[in-house]
Amino acid sequence: MILRLATGSLLARSLTVGMTILSIALSVALFLGIEKVRTGARASFADTISGTDLIVGARSGSVQLLLYSVFRIGNATNNVTWQSYQDIAARQEVDWIVPISLGDSHRQFRVMGTTNEFFDRYKYRGDRALEFAQGQGLNDLYDAVIGADVAQALGYAVGDPIVVSHGLASFTQHDDQPFRVAGIVAKTGTPVDRTVIVSLEAIEAIHVDWQGGALAPGQATPVDTIRQMDLTPTAVTAAMVGLSSRLDVFGLQRWINEYPEEPLLAVLPGVALQELWQIVGIAETALVAVSAMVVVTALLGMMAMIFSSLNERRREMAIWRAMGASPATILCLLVLEAALMAAIGAALGFALLYAGLWIAQPMVDAAFGLWLPINAPSGREFAVLAAVVLAAAVASLVPALRAYRLSLADGMMVRI
Repeated sequence: MILRLATGSLLARSLTVGMTILSIALSVALFLGIEKVRTGARASFADTISGTDLIVGARSGSVQLLLYSVFRIGNATNNVTWQSYQDIAARQEVDWIVPISLGDSHRQFRVMGTTNEFFDRYKYRGDRALEFAQGQGLNDLYDAVIGADVAQALGYAVGDPIVVSHGLASFTQHDDQPFRVAGIVAKTGTPVDRTVIVSLEAIEAIHVDWQGGALAPGQATPVDTIRQMDLTPTAVTAAMVGLSSRLDVFGLQRWINEYPEEPLLAVLPGVALQELWQIVGIAETALVAVSAMVVVTALLGMMAMIFSSLNERRREMAIWRAMGASPATILCLLVLEAALMAAIGAALGFALLYAGLWIAQPMVDAAFGLWLPINAPSGREFAVLAAVVLAAAVASLVPALRAYRLSLADGMMVRI
């Protein structure tokens, strides 16, 4: 009987009840949506680099090495000599190794020197490989492959010229040796999107006439002469290493860290990513807190709506009392009304969330490289819905207790 009375009462106030349910639904959808984005961002962050067992660079910190080698943020404290790189490559545990050379830029985008093997070995989001949206890899000394963000921001297409700047914030350009866009990598949602990729030999070629970090005066070696030179690098910034067996990873890591010829550091990408996430993870805590406050605000709005309707419903409650309803029945009625509104709002918010995910998933992936999985509802999500309903019932106790104390005479009194 109480359920039938509660349902009828809600239907009689359909406009205000509907607005309250909508506010709860939107707040629940926002809370669960932020949770989806948070977990999706964490997964995408962890999947920035996959299939690489070790990253090797000059000795510094593991997070610093990860930042400049994978995310192109910051600079290396030193380079790794080519001889050391070859010593590591010659180890029997190593299945493949890809060098990385950093230092130059193009219109605020980092330039990375590497080999064509980078396009085969670099994996992200599990086991996904790089794909070319246009063009192909590095087949000529002055070929360049650009990421999707570089192409979009600068309006580049295959065949367009690129002039590399010396350093990260320099007005000096290598305009005597321009590059040509040979390929554009499809959107990945990784730092590759914001990178200009050239060959290691090209990095050496554009610095032929440079000494001590500056262009030697009066020197301008012709391009044809440069093409005939031995452009084997003397050093690289870092290297990505894949092992034949992952059981050897800690042994090789220890050998590299104790390498006697120069101070080197080898880090496991997954471990370094977790360390980095702990540093930047405060942002996700702030997002969850803000979304939780939105839910609390919606529940407070529901409580205010119940409060505001009490004066209008005094006669209604008095009639129920006159027909034999106990004060406890009226209290249960108001609590049940609030729980029903919260339950309907939570279910509607849940439906809105998954409908929004279904629509937005491909667009978010294409625009930001952020994959938002559409999985079966988890126990955590059902716990959130139950918590919203319970919180609504608790919040409604305040106006329900006030209604509980309303006297029969006060409710039946005719006010003029």
